Amino acid sequence: MVPQLSDAELEIMKIVWGNPEEVTLFPYILEGLAARGRPCQKNTLIVLLSRLMKKGFLHAKKTGRRNEYTVLISEAEYQTAQTQCFLDKIYEGSAAGLVSNLIMGDLLAEEEYEELKRLLEKGTGPG
Repeated sequence: MVPQLSDAELEIMKIVWGNPEEVTLFPYILEGLAARGRPCQKNTLIVLLSRLMKKGFLHAKKTGRRNEYTVLISEAEYQTAQTQCFLDKIYEGSAAGLVSNLIMGDLLAEEEYEELKRLLEKGTGPG
């Protein structure tokens, strides 16, 4: 089971997941948070990164005086786990209930509705 992330932890993971490099360095995360309008103190970031390692999202490798962080749980894996949790909690596991609510609640843009229709007719996921 994939653990839940706090909002602050999720912000960090979005930065790490969005990094095109295989490893992510501390300054990259610190700068990424500032660029997202979520500046963070160095000590706070250290604590949050430690939590992410304990939860199994990141691995840190010490290289000299710096840590190189690598992803252990992908963004797609996290999204799938959170979607399943949401479906179970709110819709008793019914994906049809969710989709029905999106349509009936007028929560989909016309383009999203058409894309969803195409995906359902095709019988495969996005991509």
